[in-house]
Amino acid sequence: MVTLQTSPTAPTHDQLQATRQRIETYVQTIAARPDRRDGAFPYYLFHEANTPIKGTVLMFHGFSAKPHQMSRLADYLFRNGFNVYQATLAGHAYVNPDQNWPQVDLKPEILVPLREKVNADPVLQHFLANLAASGEGATTPSPVQMVGLMARLSKLEPRLLDIIAAIERDDDPDFDRYFVSSHLAYLSDAQARLDELEALPGPVYTVGLSVGGAVALALGAKNPQRVAKVVAFAPLLEVYGGATRERYINLAGPLDVKEFGWDELRFPLGCFTAANRFGAFVQSKDNVAALRPQPTLMMLTENEDAADLQTNQKFAQSLSQASLFKRYDNHYLYTFPSEALVPHPMVDPLEVSQNMSNEYWKPMYQEVFRFLTQTEFDSGSLEQIDEVSGLPPVPQI
Repeated sequence: MVTLQTSPTAPTHDQLQATRQRIETYVQTIAARPDRRDGAFPYYLFHEANTPIKGTVLMFHGFSAKPHQMSRLADYLFRNGFNVYQATLAGHAYVNPDQNWPQVDLKPEILVPLREKVNADPVLQHFLANLAASGEGATTPSPVQMVGLMARLSKLEPRLLDIIAAIERDDDPDFDRYFVSSHLAYLSDAQARLDELEALPGPVYTVGLSVGGAVALALGAKNPQRVAKVVAFAPLLEVYGGATRERYINLAGPLDVKEFGWDELRFPLGCFTAANRFGAFVQSKDNVAALRPQPTLMMLTENEDAADLQTNQKFAQSLSQASLFKRYDNHYLYTFPSEALVPHPMVDPLEVSQNMSNEYWKPMYQEVFRFLTQTEFDSGSLEQIDEVSGLPPVPQI
């Protein structure tokens, strides 16, 4: 368990220089690649040497997005005494998601024959062509279409439902028999970013949105002596849409079905499968037990279209469950009600999703500050859009 530190620390010139050098070395590896993604480089905001700070915030954006998604919150925390490192999710600094982003694939000996059957099936090919041509954005089927697609795929390959059962059950021994998966790259890559902060004194706080929120939680669980607190906005611990959508993602994910992310960048559905599986990893008993001694703040919304709300609420409640010897009361959960019209991407007030944006962002930023500095949270602040008195004001946009 982290000993909460109330007194500020003051990184020296040598400590900051060592940290900058490690981060810049990583940035140069991205810049040297021809498939680098414009605007997706990580960056840092560090105060001058020997300046007292409240700690270092390591931030992670959401699936298919870029670090700028969290830039306003990063700037607010930097202005108010924190050093900030805005990391890029595993693989997201690069285009060509097929090669670079974490994903789940069927093993070649299963995948290749199945793709041949899919390519030779006129009904399925016509359906996929119509799906790709419809709409202007995502190519996500409707629930009715998902059911039909799953039925057609199962008809082509009767073993497929047995294979998919291996991905739907936690720690199924047949998973490695059927699949290759890089979903844990979300953790290993984030761990490398945390290691780059090794020279800095004082606590590290992880903050993330969506898949980035799941990453922030995982880092906290795996580094209890280094990560003091975790803030997770709508962490993607399980995909939204219930059993039908999850089955569709798991079933069609390892095939060549593509969806659109930010910047109209198309990614294979298997990347979303990997995010879903990583969310299941975060919910493991070991990770829950490791997080219980650490203060956490989770902010959710009833207007979800990515992360399953009930799964997140259940996970947050599990962190507060008392053990035989101890009660854990440093965990906070707030859910924006549907009438607040706050969407899944709730951190940047200019980000619009489902025709909604977050009008409550100012008190939300302030309550994050309160939590990081005081290990306290006032849910009443988020019931109005005005700033909270007694906490640092939020700059206008």
